[in-house]
Order: sequence, then structure tokens, then C-alpha cells
Amino acid sequence: MFTIITIIVVIASILLVGIVLVQNSKGGGLASSFQTQNQIMGVKKTTDFVEKATWVLVLIVVLFSIASAAFYPRTSAIEESQLKTQVEEMLPSAPSADQE
Repeated sequence: MFTIITIIVVIASILLVGIVLVQNSKGGGLASSFQTQNQIMGVKKTTDFVEKATWVLVLIVVLFSIASAAFYPRTSAIEESQLKTQVEEMLPSAPSADQE
């Protein structure tokens, strides 16, 4: 499940980058290429769509990023104890107070 959520976040992020690049920082963007109001999707509707798409993609990225924390693969207690044993074996042992 974690992998699926990660893939969704990556796809939404790539789409978000594309939507942001389509927008013009001064409000023109994709809508500025339409010269007349007689288009099927006029200037106002285009900017509304781009703005709504941006907000939807932002919400998807944020919500799925938070949800991914619930599905993050955790190690079990047995794996943690095995890892701790391996780390302790790799580290040089410190001299005890009796040996000094």
C-alpha cells in the first residue's frame, strides 16, 4: 500500500509541475493564448480550470503524503533485536571499568 501511495504522490507531483508551468505568473498563462471570448473554453473558464486543477493536485499530494505515514513499513521487534545485535557485534567493545 505504501508503494501505491508513493506512486500516486509522484504522479500528482509531476502533473502539478506541468500545471504550474502552464500558468503565467502575471495571470495570463494558457488563457492568454485565446484572443476571443467566443471559444468553447474561454479565457475565464481556462484560468478557473487551471487554478482548480492546481488546488486539487496540491490537496492530493498533501493528503496522500500524510496518509503514507500510516502505511510506512515498520520493522518488527524481532528484526529490531537482530539489527541491534548486528550493530553491537560490529562496534568495538569499550573496555570495562574492571580492565583499567
